[in-house]
Amino acid sequence: MRIRRLDISRPLRDKLHSGWMLVTLVIVLILPVILITGLLVKSSLLLQDHSILSLLFSKEWKPLAGKFGFYPFIISSVWVTVVALLIAAPICLLTAIHLTQYANKWVLNIMHPVIDILAGIPSVIYGVWGVLVVVPAISGYVGPFFGKMVSGYSILAGAVVLAIMIIPFILNILIEIFKTIPSELTEASLSLGASKWQTIKYILVKKALPGIISAFGLGMSRAFGETIAVLMVVGNVTKIPKGLLQPGYPLPALIANNYGEMLSIPMYDSALMLAALILFVVVLIFNFASRLVIIKSEIHC
Repeated sequence: MRIRRLDISRPLRDKLHSGWMLVTLVIVLILPVILITGLLVKSSLLLQDHSILSLLFSKEWKPLAGKFGFYPFIISSVWVTVVALLIAAPICLLTAIHLTQYANKWVLNIMHPVIDILAGIPSVIYGVWGVLVVVPAISGYVGPFFGKMVSGYSILAGAVVLAIMIIPFILNILIEIFKTIPSELTEASLSLGASKWQTIKYILVKKALPGIISAFGLGMSRAFGETIAVLMVVGNVTKIPKGLLQPGYPLPALIANNYGEMLSIPMYDSALMLAALILFVVVLIFNFASRLVIIKSEIHC
């Protein structure tokens, strides 16, 4: 009788576990839809009076005159994010290769808590560091080196600070990716006469390519939405930047600078909600694009 009672309760427990797991899955799937719907509803007031194309590609930002051009903010966001990833990507990739393939195990054991500490530092600390170190370095050394007098508050300053912020995030993922590659691949390659670097270049990196692309894609998405640190060093000037030493005004900085005090102006509030929607959609595009690249790289591998 006891065995029969256990057999009866086991299917019930299985149904309960599968049920709550299904509920959590549905919640995760619905969350992006809820976010997009809410932002779309809140920005509908602006979309009723302006076409989406005119909002996205207009250069004029004069809210009190009814002109809401998001093009300078979008370009500034792309500038800062792409340059930050170009700085962080080779540093993270080469560091992960060294820690997992060349360094002693105790070095990796020391680096893990260091990376976690860097990842846990509040973004405002990075922003203060950027104001005290990066901005004076650009105004005092980088600008004069290229024959330009600049304030230092620029796209380059925001990209440097942002790159340092996303390095721990990307590096953690890359280390775990390289650690999951079977050691038999390395041993087989070395036994066939390949050098250590040839094994890493042609075997390990190729095997880890989908994970590397995924790490960089997640890092770019993370970088695109960073606010406080970038806001403090990028300059926040509403114009299209034509160089790395010029100031910019990314979308997250626009929302953070204006949201609290502009809630009483319905059209301005709607414009900020549209800025948040644009930011969300761009991040989704980055994620989908990286996913397509991952799928193609897995096919070729």
